[in-house]
Amino acid sequence: MKRIAILGATGSVGTQTLDVIAAFPDRYSAHSLTANTRVDLLEPQIARFRPRMVAVNDGDSADRLARGSGPPSIHTGVGGLIEAVTHPDVDMVISALPGSAGLVPTLKAIEAGKTIGLANKEILVMAGEIVMESARRNGVDILPVDSEHCAVHQCLAGQDPDRIERVILTASGGPFRNSDPEDLTRMSSKDALNHPTWNMGRKVTIDSATLMNKGFEVIEAHWLFDLPVSKIDVVIHPQSIIHSMVEMADGSLLAQLGPTDMRIPIQYALSYPERLETPWPRFDITRNWSLTLDPPDVDTFPCLGLAYEASRRGATAPAVLSTADEMAVEAFLQHRIGFTDIPGIIADAMDRHAAAPDRLERPEPVTLESIVAADRWTRAYCAKKLIAG
Repeated sequence: MKRIAILGATGSVGTQTLDVIAAFPDRYSAHSLTANTRVDLLEPQIARFRPRMVAVNDGDSADRLARGSGPPSIHTGVGGLIEAVTHPDVDMVISALPGSAGLVPTLKAIEAGKTIGLANKEILVMAGEIVMESARRNGVDILPVDSEHCAVHQCLAGQDPDRIERVILTASGGPFRNSDPEDLTRMSSKDALNHPTWNMGRKVTIDSATLMNKGFEVIEAHWLFDLPVSKIDVVIHPQSIIHSMVEMADGSLLAQLGPTDMRIPIQYALSYPERLETPWPRFDITRNWSLTLDPPDVDTFPCLGLAYEASRRGATAPAVLSTADEMAVEAFLQHRIGFTDIPGIIADAMDRHAAAPDRLERPEPVTLESIVAADRWTRAYCAKKLIAG
């Protein structure tokens, strides 16, 4: 029995992880569930899966849980998240909190020797060097949960790392793939959340529409597979059947195909290195499929280019990229800015942070403290920028 802690149990990945746990009750149990403030969604999960621990954001949410039958142990805040993922009985942590919120708890879980199923791209975007070094030092496996990196992980099994020519990440292109650039200025959050193939959380869905999600995945692949970003390409594949590819030195292309069902990569991470017979719908290879692969339009969707640029700058630039995107996406979802304003806010924050005198005068070390400081600076800068309009 593998005991699972889920950071972000009420989100899209969290709920689908519970689907997998429910499908294999003799193999997996939900030891710890965490959520922000969605007690209404957490309560039925507690009733069904009977976790030993839960963690929520604040005391009000904890009080609401305590009034019910509840689990034996309720915790709050960042400290509560850390307790939930570092408990001695936890075997694996599914890290699915969006944005920067999951960084510290995930690092603490790694230090506690827990296997990590990583669904939060921002953790490696912000602190890839620190996270991967901690994983190596503590002998911890980090298994990708998202479909693209899960595909690459499978394609690379048994391959000589020195013979990898490049990794090719596929992108659906989002709901605006064929939109005229002028039309994008009028797109609403409702339009952007109408993803054509995947069922994801709100933040990830908006990032998919801007192609920032794919930019994050480029940086994530750089750290997960120890490859320079120059060897990581992106192609637009609207059918979302090929989940990603690896080109080897001899020109062979290895690809992983499958349905657009996140439960499959989640199950892969939970069961690795085993492969369990899946209860989910199978891919019908006999259908008359039409598969297209096109280069991304980085002029219309500049967020992808911003991610490559942040990776080239290094240091805390990716942390600024991630936090600025988080702030801009939230402002868009709140109808405070337009869709095409998102990349401008991110680019401005990256340039202003890079131009700060203390970063020009001396090299910036990459430490957890410097990443937290960059995150804090970016939140303050973007908040002021968004207020000023």
